[in-house]
Amino acid sequence: MQDMLVRLLNLPDIVSEEAELGNSEDIIFRRPIAPEKSIVVNWVREHFSQNWTDEMEAAFSNTPVNCFVAQKGQSLLGFACFECTAKNFFGPTGVLPTEQGRGIGKILLVKALQALKEIGYTYAIIGGVGPVEYYKKVVDARIIEKSEKSIYQNLLKHPK
Repeated sequence: MQDMLVRLLNLPDIVSEEAELGNSEDIIFRRPIAPEKSIVVNWVREHFSQNWTDEMEAAFSNTPVNCFVAQKGQSLLGFACFECTAKNFFGPTGVLPTEQGRGIGKILLVKALQALKEIGYTYAIIGGVGPVEYYKKVVDARIIEKSEKSIYQNLLKHPK
């Protein structure tokens, strides 16, 4: 898998999409806070992977937390982290399969990238990208040539 580069100066406007999901379905997008750490971390472990759980733990080592979540009532629907594995890196990110295709992932992605822009970055790296076409379409990200060998190339993976 390759890395992608995204320009942060012209991110899509998600205000109306976020408001629509908020008004019609009571979905809120926000940064979690310290007293929610075990809930969020355990949810990532249950629905995704231990490696992503480790990155989520790293997100909570910052204040404010380097992560956004999508929440409906007491249920988590998705998350997007940034600067967990490396400076200026987006990810990991995930949305429950039952919630995909509704714009939740897009809103989480853009909110995390906006946070990187607020830190002072002009570009961000999306590391070890799976859905290349998705990132091209949503945030006009571009493949970084010769990035097959990335920060993740020798990653030790937990058995499934």
